[in-house]
Amino acid sequence: MKHAELAAFLRSRRDRIRPSDVGLPAGPRRRVPGLRREEVAQLAGLSADYYTELERGRGAQPSAQVLAALARTLRLDGDARDHLFHLAERPVPPTAHGPAAHVQPGLLALLDRLTTTPAQVITDLHEVLVQNPLAAALVGRPPVTRGREASFVHRWFTDPGTRTVYPAEDHPHHSRVFVADLQAVAARRGRDTEVKRMVDDLRNRSQEFTALWDTHDVALRRTDHKRIAHPALGVIELDCHSLFSEDGCQRLLWFTAPPGTEGAGKLELLSVIGTQDMADADESGRLRA
Repeated sequence: MKHAELAAFLRSRRDRIRPSDVGLPAGPRRRVPGLRREEVAQLAGLSADYYTELERGRGAQPSAQVLAALARTLRLDGDARDHLFHLAERPVPPTAHGPAAHVQPGLLALLDRLTTTPAQVITDLHEVLVQNPLAAALVGRPPVTRGREASFVHRWFTDPGTRTVYPAEDHPHHSRVFVADLQAVAARRGRDTEVKRMVDDLRNRSQEFTALWDTHDVALRRTDHKRIAHPALGVIELDCHSLFSEDGCQRLLWFTAPPGTEGAGKLELLSVIGTQDMADADESGRLRA
């Protein structure tokens, strides 16, 4: 691993990120315009000591997951992300798919500005890539898993506990929407083996999925009215909006409610409650739009 070059690259990129770019207050006592080391570590989900060792040119070789998290935190574009992987002597991810995918900068820039409403970036297979604190408070944090189980659509049809995020009477609607959306994704990806294997697995494991798949209904999920079953606030009625990346591989989702409605009031309460009541919900695996 090119320790010194990796350290210099990380320092240079950290200096370019302003606190406001990532939703942090500038504060009166900052001696440098960029982020502090501990802030980068926190945003990337790393320990401050580990990240400090990387910037000092020491420490173990970072994993692909750590590099992906650092690329997101430091707002690297595709070329800079690839360079980071090269310096760490890790294979550059060959595809834009999957939970370790590099969040497209345009979607990430918009997510940074959505500070008063729940929002998150997901893949076309509904794998959460990054979310703001309000999204974590609303629907929970993504599970620490890889492979098909990282997909909310896959878990919807294989793990009953996943469905507790929505009231039971809404489950048939969401099942239809998820399958129609997956049909559209499968058609766009063509002969992609990832989608084919997921569909084959779901057909083997879920009669409900098989019956819906065989209807051949196709519709990308662009907007939807949702009722979220929140563990502290009860059912929250919200509108869910989607903004697609140019290649269709990623989506920015955000949740709103008309001013003056009960849903709007509960969103305001959510910003106060935050994630303090989410620990039990996270353990049960609930999620995730």
